Amino acid sequence: MFFPVRVLALLLFAALSFSALTVEAADAPYTWIFVEDMHCSNCAKKIARKLYNVSGVVKVQANVPKDYAVVTPQEGTQLSPRALWEAVEQAKFKPVKLQGPNGIFTKKPEK
Repeated sequence: MFFPVRVLALLLFAALSFSALTVEAADAPYTWIFVEDMHCSNCAKKIARKLYNVSGVVKVQANVPKDYAVVTPQEGTQLSPRALWEAVEQAKFKPVKLQGPNGIFTKKPEK
């Protein structure tokens, strides 16, 4: 009789832990920018150079196989989705999705 109760308690704890992680990730200040045709590390470097020019960007990490970059803002700073989108365009790449604290965009944001 004790075994099912322990299993249930363990499952409940796991579920609550996972939901806490999900909420924490949703509140993260990071912005993910999905880019069409980021073929190699040179493509990623081109995009990163332009993203570092956006005011408030302190870190850019690219995942070439999955075609996205993660942008970290300076603490207490809100990055402009439009400025990030345009930085990728200035690198001669096409952003297809931008997801961050200001929402999810599949076309160039207005601000």
